Amino acid sequence: MTITAVLPAIARGLLEPLLPGEIEARWFSSPADANAMIADAEIAWVDMQPTSLVADAIRSAGPRLKWVSTIYAGLDAFPLDRLKAGKVAVTNGAGINAYAVAEYAVMGVLAGAKRFDEVIRAHDRHEWPKDAPGKIELFETRALVIGYGAIGKLIGERLEAFGVAVTGVTRSGRDGTLKSDAWQATLNDYDWVILAAPSTDATKTMIGADELATMKSSAWLINIARGDMIDDDALIAALKSGGIAGAFLDPTNPEPLPPEHPLWDAPNCMITMHLSGRSQTKMFRRGAELFAKNAQAYVAGEPMTNVVDLDAGY
Repeated sequence: MTITAVLPAIARGLLEPLLPGEIEARWFSSPADANAMIADAEIAWVDMQPTSLVADAIRSAGPRLKWVSTIYAGLDAFPLDRLKAGKVAVTNGAGINAYAVAEYAVMGVLAGAKRFDEVIRAHDRHEWPKDAPGKIELFETRALVIGYGAIGKLIGERLEAFGVAVTGVTRSGRDGTLKSDAWQATLNDYDWVILAAPSTDATKTMIGADELATMKSSAWLINIARGDMIDDDALIAALKSGGIAGAFLDPTNPEPLPPEHPLWDAPNCMITMHLSGRSQTKMFRRGAELFAKNAQAYVAGEPMTNVVDLDAGY
């Protein structure tokens, strides 16, 4: 039995020695190649940037497509209706860059606590401040991590090492976390509100005017998830009024953020151009290893790792 798979040429050196003999690989190096090769393929790993190219490739697939693999954790750009209609299994990259993203989130907390943005600006001006612009100790502060999955748990573990009391939020309320309908009323309890949830219809603008008004005026909002989880107009208003102390935004909506967008000039706002997942060198190797592991399972008819619930979107 031969199983046709469309795979990224950039990963060929990593993947080829690990593939089961039953898989016949077609290596794409351009969107046009991916769109053509996927037409009669059974397996596809067609990650490209921007992710709209991935969606285009999947829409070009024929009825033989049974499994789509991706190194991305979020599937908000994928044509989920097309995948569900074709009964296509999807495995994502949850956990592949979890360490890097968790480290980045902690960096955001530290940058806000010590106002490292102000330190860098003083450096650029060749000034020597007489006092520290940020004086918050993480010790004995409290953090709410909304989305306590692979990345959220790592964020929590790292913050706890600094003496931060961490509360997680999950859809089910497992392991002592708050349920997804119970955290809003508790926002005034936390010094750090960290968004690490998957992007779904339910998470869009989950932080709006009401949520920001409930937060402490000394609290920081840290987003390493998706930009559309925040109502930007409400955030800008809260930053200008001092309703919250600041925001550290890795993703934005849209991306790239246009030069004229008012978020760039919002006070006490740090934007890092959705770099958290890229702040590592191991993602592609881990992705190749995960694909090879799942390929072995697929050929053997065994359960694969990181299978996505297409109805939930993650």
